[in-house]
Amino acid sequence: MNISIITVGKLKEKYLKQGIDEYLKRLSAYAKMDIIEVPDEKAPEELSETEMIQVKQKEGERILAKINPDAHVIALAIEGKMKTSEELADTLDKLATYGKSKVAFVIGGSLGLSQEVMQRADEKLSFSKMTFPHQLMKLILVEQVYRAYRINRGEPYHK
Repeated sequence: MNISIITVGKLKEKYLKQGIDEYLKRLSAYAKMDIIEVPDEKAPEELSETEMIQVKQKEGERILAKINPDAHVIALAIEGKMKTSEELADTLDKLATYGKSKVAFVIGGSLGLSQEVMQRADEKLSFSKMTFPHQLMKLILVEQVYRAYRINRGEPYHK
């Protein structure tokens, strides 16, 4: 399976990069995973509703340009469906079983995802009702994908 994580903004924190690199190395035995970073749109701290929509749209255009046309798209969104690790593992297993060899997870910037990206998504996934920094979500997501493969293979991993 080819898995992409398409995300807004460049990862700067060394400790997060090290964690992601470790899980990418572990995942390489199971699947090919790419992390695609698109530039975030520069914006002032205080934005009107219209300006927020414009920023999300510009970031959304960059995201959509990176999505493979035949990819199954899973948008990370607070209003998405929460799943257990086992349910995520089952989702990935079913996608592979039914011939969806390309999966794209999408993580928005600090303002979230544009309406256009949300409409392109085949499903919406929430990790919590809490808000997490989008940079930290990359690490959490990579770990959960790795955990899903371990679950699907019946291999031991932390409970």
